[in-house]
Amino acid sequence: MTDNRNMEWKTLKSEYIIRRPWLTARRDTVELPTGVVNDEYYVLEYPDWINVIAVTPDGRMVFVRQYRHALGQTCFEIVAGVIEKGEEPLEAARRELLEETGYSGGDWRELMVVSPNPSTCTNITHCYLATGVELVDGQHLDDTEDIDVCLFSRDEVLAMLERGDIKQALMAAPLWRYFAENNLNRSI
Repeated sequence: MTDNRNMEWKTLKSEYIIRRPWLTARRDTVELPTGVVNDEYYVLEYPDWINVIAVTPDGRMVFVRQYRHALGQTCFEIVAGVIEKGEEPLEAARRELLEETGYSGGDWRELMVVSPNPSTCTNITHCYLATGVELVDGQHLDDTEDIDVCLFSRDEVLAMLERGDIKQALMAAPLWRYFAENNLNRSI
């Protein structure tokens, strides 16, 4: 049975530590329903994000390969990016796919919405599935982006997931969902 008691914390004080375009952090003083006060609770504020599982008409999946400095690794990932102020999530997803890979078109649907960490992050990620996408243009990258486009078969992507090669949890989750929905798991 579910307990329906109010578990919301009361914010007593909030102070910004840093406000930069890609990093905004604040320290909150919060009171729990039990009366306990935590005077040092940290929250990271980010804009909402998108990511895209893009599949070509012949069934290949569009990935990007790029260096991730925090891990010190070059990673294979699905397309992802920030939703710009005033932009709808689907619009951002279509824009990011075209900019990063040159692929566009096809049929789109939202696969799921996930949070990077609901304990400390304010944003959510809208995960899209785009099927039947085709190469229509070259990449249009920002100065700070160095991205290779890679096409993989479904079997190759599933093997990457099984080996743990896809490090970004916000990308692994929709990929696992995609494989579950399409009964593409080898163990079935």
